[in-house]
Amino acid sequence: MKLVFAGTPEVAVPALDALLASGRHEVAAVVTRPDAPAGRGRRLVASPVAERAEEAGIEVLKPERPRDEAFLARLREIAPDCCPVVAYGALLPRVALDIPAHGWVNLHFSLLPAWRGAAPVQHSLMAGDQVTGASTFQIEEGLDSGPVYGVVTEDVRPTDTSGDLLTRLAFAGAGLLAATMDGIEDGTLKAVPQPAEGITLAPKIQVEDAHVDFAAPALRVDRVIRGCTPAPGAWTLFRGERLKIVQAALVTDRTDLAPGELAAGKNNVYVGTGSHAVELLWVQPQGKKPMKAADWARGVRIAAGERVGA
Repeated sequence: MKLVFAGTPEVAVPALDALLASGRHEVAAVVTRPDAPAGRGRRLVASPVAERAEEAGIEVLKPERPRDEAFLARLREIAPDCCPVVAYGALLPRVALDIPAHGWVNLHFSLLPAWRGAAPVQHSLMAGDQVTGASTFQIEEGLDSGPVYGVVTEDVRPTDTSGDLLTRLAFAGAGLLAATMDGIEDGTLKAVPQPAEGITLAPKIQVEDAHVDFAAPALRVDRVIRGCTPAPGAWTLFRGERLKIVQAALVTDRTDLAPGELAAGKNNVYVGTGSHAVELLWVQPQGKKPMKAADWARGVRIAAGERVGA
């Protein structure tokens, strides 16, 4: 088939690579979000998908909005058979959805109908799911509600952050998306409607969602930290300033600390929760780079009974 691939961040690059390497389909163009300011100089930078497409010599389309007439006209000229999508980042209007003969097929990082929305991996971790995965489905105007072509499952490991899990799903999902294109092309794969039961939503994680409540049980604290790492980053307050928690670990042998209470030794920093303590491994003070929690604690000289939190 002739394909137009739509995607923007680094997590979409493995899927583009898989389609380029398949040898069975032609990736005629790539659709991605416009260049965005990045870094201290805030200069405009192309998306990772745009950079990869340019390396491969593929036409790159960067519409401000997918309903822009110039973009729609070019898409009609290319006349793709199907448009595979991975984390494109913009809603597709009906007029665009109707252009390819086989529609737009999205790779979504959950086992639909669980975790429909922008942040499925983060919500899966924060909810304590033991198994997650990726799904390919036909895009329609509802939120991730279209019929499903295929799934791949992935076990959630006890120390996974959302970054770890998303990286594995990006590569597992890349193979699924390529296989889905093959099945659509040869007519062996039909999309199946999603069940009406088991629908959960995964809206974008806001900064306030990543505020760690140390009055919660340790298991919940651990899930929030891992689910919000690397973005937007779990955080708390220390002496009135924001302290990002980059990495922590569950421990079971300390129940003597009140919620938010800190205890620093030579090589360890513990903080109390609503159950047993967690150990802080890496933190990032406001305006500074990430550092080992023990080094941070020595620098700030934590007083007895001092706490993090509101």
